[in-house]
Amino acid sequence: MRYKLVIPLMRSRHAPEHTARGVMIGLMWAMTPLVGIQMMMVAVTWFLTNRLFSWNFSLVLSLAWTWVTNAFTILPFYYGYYVTGQVLLGHWDDITGFETFVGLWEGTFGADMGFWAALWAYLVDIVAGWGLPLVVGSVPWVLLTGFFGYRISLRVSRRHHAKRAARREATERRKAERQREQSAKVVARTQRDQTP
Repeated sequence: MRYKLVIPLMRSRHAPEHTARGVMIGLMWAMTPLVGIQMMMVAVTWFLTNRLFSWNFSLVLSLAWTWVTNAFTILPFYYGYYVTGQVLLGHWDDITGFETFVGLWEGTFGADMGFWAALWAYLVDIVAGWGLPLVVGSVPWVLLTGFFGYRISLRVSRRHHAKRAARREATERRKAERQREQSAKVVARTQRDQTP
């Protein structure tokens, strides 16, 4: 995770704001219940914001940060969206436990299902049955992770840029000192050679 998400954030040569916007957009799309098309949605967002609004962000970082939700993390995230959505919709009596949710999920997507059967199950069970709570429940997660992702990555990026600038400045100072020392040696040697 550090190698795929944090290191690219640190190595970005763009302004910290540009980098932080990339993380924000990636996290916001990652927190939607659209696993499978999130990267495409980031690309569409990048194209539209770049062309229509001249608002740039790091496409590479955005694409990388959508990987927060993936095949391994989808069930906990979907369950979080579902519970949040049920609470926001006032359906306190219709909140199931995580094991029940996983059982429903596995029952919906059997191992022997073909593509069309899985697509139909997804449309009927997920979109029609769980869709509203998932979508409504994902909204607070989208907003919170986008906000905090922007703030934290902006802070990290600014700190890293400041450290990089300080290292560059220290390197230039040492280089200038070495040049002054070499110039002083050359002058001293020249004066010594010119004295009879």
